[in-house]
Amino acid sequence: MEYIKIKDANKIISKSPYLVTNPKNYKNKWNSFFQNNNKICLELGMGRGDFIINMAKKFPNINFIGLEIDDSQMVTAVNKLSSLDLPNLKLINADAMDIAEFFGKEIDTIYLTFSEPWPKKIDEKKRFTHPVYLKLYDRVFKKQKHIIMKTDNKGLFAHSLEYLSEYWYVFNVVSLDLHNDERKIESIMTDWEKKCLQDKKEIYYLDATFSG
Repeated sequence: MEYIKIKDANKIISKSPYLVTNPKNYKNKWNSFFQNNNKICLELGMGRGDFIINMAKKFPNINFIGLEIDDSQMVTAVNKLSSLDLPNLKLINADAMDIAEFFGKEIDTIYLTFSEPWPKKIDEKKRFTHPVYLKLYDRVFKKQKHIIMKTDNKGLFAHSLEYLSEYWYVFNVVSLDLHNDERKIESIMTDWEKKCLQDKKEIYYLDATFSG
């Protein structure tokens, strides 16, 4: 997907009370930062924030952190949040490769919603479910690792199933057509997801865990 570059996006997001400008300072201290001992869930590549904002609204007793490298996309999320009061939500404008600098073993669930598919073989290590990232997640997960993923890219989903299974994750749920699945799997939709449904595109979904 292509996005419009917003002038002075970094200045706009820096004014938001939701943005954590110094996340390294809170490594191993996020529960103190949130002032509670609730679970902490992290979305990587949160884009315009639809998913993470609505999750924070729906589950006030869970802490959510949305990470996005593109400050222009984050502007949309910040604008949406300007009229909301969600003490259980914070945003980080950074590269996902840096998460081990921000978190100790503090994360309960990682959400990957419509991540960049990186279809070319030369770019496969950039996929958020590639073992390069799975090893990184090991450093921030609590004892049980938990990944929930949604995508409209069949190739990325197929590779993700392969990567996760080879890494000894167990699939609790796999759906090749989330919104027509008879199990009625509950999931917050993003704006992009709604567009996919209008275009009658399948949404692929997985929920995987690994204890160890």
